[in-house]
Amino acid sequence: MQNIRNFSIIAHIDHGKSTLADRMLEVTGTIPERKMKDQVLDQMDLERERGITIKMQPVRMRWRGVTLNLIDTPGHIDFSYEVSRALKAVEGVVLLVDATQGVQAQTLSVLALAREQGLVVIPVLSKADSPLARTHDIATELALLLDVDEETIMVTSGKTGKGVAQLLDAVVETVPPPSSGCNDDRALIFDFQYSDHRGIVLFVRVADGELTKGQKLKFAAAGEQFNALEVGIFTPEEEPKDRLVAGEIGYVVTGIKKPGIVGVGDTVVDARSKTDALPGYREPSPVIWASIYPESQDDLALLRQALERMRLMDSSLSYEEEASGIMGRGFRCGFLGMLHMEIITERLRREFSLELIVTLPTTVYEVTLKNGNVDTVYTPTRFPDDGEVESVREEWVRASIITPAEYLGGVMQVLYEHEATVVSTDTMPDGRTQLVCSMPLREMMRNFFDTLKNVTSGFASLSYEQVGKRDAEVTRLDILIAEERAPAFSRIVSTKRVESEGREMVAKLKDMLPRQQFVLKIQAKSQGRIIAGEKLSAMRKDVTAKLYGGDVTRKNKLLEKQKKGKKRALARGKVHIPHEVFMKVMRNE
Repeated sequence: MQNIRNFSIIAHIDHGKSTLADRMLEVTGTIPERKMKDQVLDQMDLERERGITIKMQPVRMRWRGVTLNLIDTPGHIDFSYEVSRALKAVEGVVLLVDATQGVQAQTLSVLALAREQGLVVIPVLSKADSPLARTHDIATELALLLDVDEETIMVTSGKTGKGVAQLLDAVVETVPPPSSGCNDDRALIFDFQYSDHRGIVLFVRVADGELTKGQKLKFAAAGEQFNALEVGIFTPEEEPKDRLVAGEIGYVVTGIKKPGIVGVGDTVVDARSKTDALPGYREPSPVIWASIYPESQDDLALLRQALERMRLMDSSLSYEEEASGIMGRGFRCGFLGMLHMEIITERLRREFSLELIVTLPTTVYEVTLKNGNVDTVYTPTRFPDDGEVESVREEWVRASIITPAEYLGGVMQVLYEHEATVVSTDTMPDGRTQLVCSMPLREMMRNFFDTLKNVTSGFASLSYEQVGKRDAEVTRLDILIAEERAPAFSRIVSTKRVESEGREMVAKLKDMLPRQQFVLKIQAKSQGRIIAGEKLSAMRKDVTAKLYGGDVTRKNKLLEKQKKGKKRALARGKVHIPHEVFMKVMRNE
């Protein structure tokens, strides 16, 4: 174990984490030059297109006689629990900061995670070769943040390879070797993936003892037993070995092809052992919910299979089947956040060639009824009527925003519009302002990040964490079409915005819905009253066109007959809402 160093690179999105990892693999000779490509550790096309890391990827390198195990982690806040488990598998981190942008909001959040785990932090500046680099200023800022001497901050370039060899030397010298607490066989699961032929493949860090091929193992939390069909290391391709010993990072092939068993943070132990699990495991809990429907109901079985397959790859995804009067059958899915939802839906479209309709995401509400019962509501159709509700509680988040001072006015306006309360403001060494505020999670989902980027010309950065439930001022907004409620258009909105959202929805539907044989009423209803309404004029057939003269009473008789028919249609008429209208509303077009 004295010749092993386990470390991770943590950084804000697009600060050059994967590019620096590429140069490390080159310098150490882990990957031959002919096989080298950009973002070599990012396996998915989606990761390459977006320039972000979605799945963790470990790799083993050799440097000056020492084995280096690197875990490339996602930087986005949605995956903070998975990142915390990956950090539990290492003894040190490289804190990477872009020399052109400086410390960002997510830099601070991942640094806090590393400090919680008590890891050695190596501060590094990236993109030092850029003509826009402010190396000295950013180094001063980073030194103040970490309370270290400015000389200790390393300067690198993932593009040219400058400083990478010195950084590897620093990892060997400053990151402590792993230690073992007991002789029992125990390993932490920090990620996993699914293979059609081999089942679930665990990414593990062996904490104590060793794992051998053919060994009978079990999951400490799930209780399920399995045989280790294969164990090995990442180079970064999988390389089989006879055993993995304490301190090593590698993989275990389980053969399990059933979803819901494996979870990130669980512990693998010997099947006969009574040893305790490693601390920190928790069940992933969805933060937001959205419904997913296939555009064609013929694809429902394929969508079910696709979600089962995604659940095998990602234990944090949850789903249950539901039916809608307009959309047919689909699935109500729980996600860790907005990015997680985007990634899952995009993968369903690409990997399974599915055409999907995804509803607007909602958060979870805790509703106390007047009869004393407490309901957990995560879909608008289950939200009770106003007369039955005593109180509502919802998730809140604490958000940290870093923005240049000249955009502060625009940011404050955005915060006001999204019901945020500013807790504190600080001026950073480079003149930028850090705002810490509290806001409802439902407002974070209402295009908050996009709006923030627009008013700051893309210069602001954001990170957030959940801080528990608080009282909510929300109500259900219903849409009535021909005086009948259309459940598919219902949504939960803030009481302050209910009238404006109702008017907006009614106006949008007036433009989209086809005209009927009778005057069509489109209304928005909330808190027991109609708050907005529009009328769509009826189609009129010229029933007198066939007349060619004669007494006027013949004409009046036909018009009277038409009038009675329209009155009858208004009383009994059912409106068929075209599929395309619903899709446009769902996609917010």
